[in-house]
Amino acid sequence: MPHPNAPARTTRNRLGVFLALALTLVGLLALPTAAHAADDDPYRISGNVQLEGEPLEGVELTVDGPGGEQTVETDADGQWAVGVPERNADYTVTLNEDTLPEGIAVIDETGEDTSPNVREVTVGPGGRVTTNFFIGEGERNTTGFVDQLVERLVNGVNFGLMLALAAIGLSLVYGTTGISNFAHGEMVTFGALIALLFAVGLSLPLLVAVPLAVIVSGAFGYAMDAGLWRPLRRRGLGVVQLMIVSIGLSLALRYIFQMFVGGGTLQLPNPLSGVIPLPGSIVLTWMDLVSMLISVVVIIIFALWLTRSRIGRATRAVSDNPSLAAASGIDVDGIVRIVWILAAALAGLSGVLWAYFRPGIKWDMGTSILLLLFAAVVLGGLGTALGALVGSLIVGILVETTSLFGVPDDLKYVGALVVLILILLFRPQGILGRKERVG
Repeated sequence: MPHPNAPARTTRNRLGVFLALALTLVGLLALPTAAHAADDDPYRISGNVQLEGEPLEGVELTVDGPGGEQTVETDADGQWAVGVPERNADYTVTLNEDTLPEGIAVIDETGEDTSPNVREVTVGPGGRVTTNFFIGEGERNTTGFVDQLVERLVNGVNFGLMLALAAIGLSLVYGTTGISNFAHGEMVTFGALIALLFAVGLSLPLLVAVPLAVIVSGAFGYAMDAGLWRPLRRRGLGVVQLMIVSIGLSLALRYIFQMFVGGGTLQLPNPLSGVIPLPGSIVLTWMDLVSMLISVVVIIIFALWLTRSRIGRATRAVSDNPSLAAASGIDVDGIVRIVWILAAALAGLSGVLWAYFRPGIKWDMGTSILLLLFAAVVLGGLGTALGALVGSLIVGILVETTSLFGVPDDLKYVGALVVLILILLFRPQGILGRKERVG
């Protein structure tokens, strides 16, 4: 005998499929013709410094260009790497000769280069460029396919975990309210901007600025629910009308951000410069490692809260069947309020980590990953936190590895959207979703 709420759940599944296909179509039409999506991707300049084939540690290099000036030091293997915010842009790499061993200098054997310690490089379509300084005789290191694949997989997991923080909140908001919140990308941007205000504007330590940014982001979610979403829910607006409201809210917030911070790229302080020594030519920065650790710890804590705590179990009940949860004595409005607070706080933390991964902060940085967030949520299963995590990891790995197989950098987001379409054709409820949920 079918469950009484089966027709409603079937309608919700159909709405999710329709929304996902519509988003995918928008992405497919926009990505080949709009350069701004690719320009917001994370890119990297890296290299080696060697003397007679031996690595030099502690050599200082400065990279100047779009996004501002960055300084980095070589590690024990002579490797260095910095993230830059723009592709198809020129950067200047300068080796500080004062940090070389005494009596050693960068010499141009041809005699044609008057400043051999300065290199002009261009980050091309691939988003990666290598510039090496070989002092004396040495052999140039090359990066094999396996090393590149491992590095991209690590970056993909890092990117996926960062996406998961935002996608979990987006999924729970949909599960408890039925709202497809197109302003969720602006909640990601909001967290990064508040962290910038505290860390740069007020000169607070990063360990203080980031938690404060997460708290303020949660308060922002509370204010949005109390001032906008709850009154609209009480007026009985349908999910389509609420979705249109979220689109308008997204546009309004986006241009308010631009009014305050302008159209340039801003940088958060990075106290963890340098790279982690790894086998082969794999380059992983300390900030990458810290970002992954923070994401994993937060996701584990959230999972324990969702499965072990009384409020967490009530949240799952409301997500499964709001009417039955209300009949069981659960304060649905209170649970929805908590979900909005947590979703905004997680999105804010995701924005801070995204600012280091890109790297840099822009007024529309959250918009650039909004399609990927929806793809992760629908791919994993609408309304499920675990599904959002699984979907985010799949999307992150696909985005980071597709360029190794000949996919142009401008189209690397399309791979995740194509997989989304294929999944929906054979399993419309997503990987971990269910056709029907029993309260």
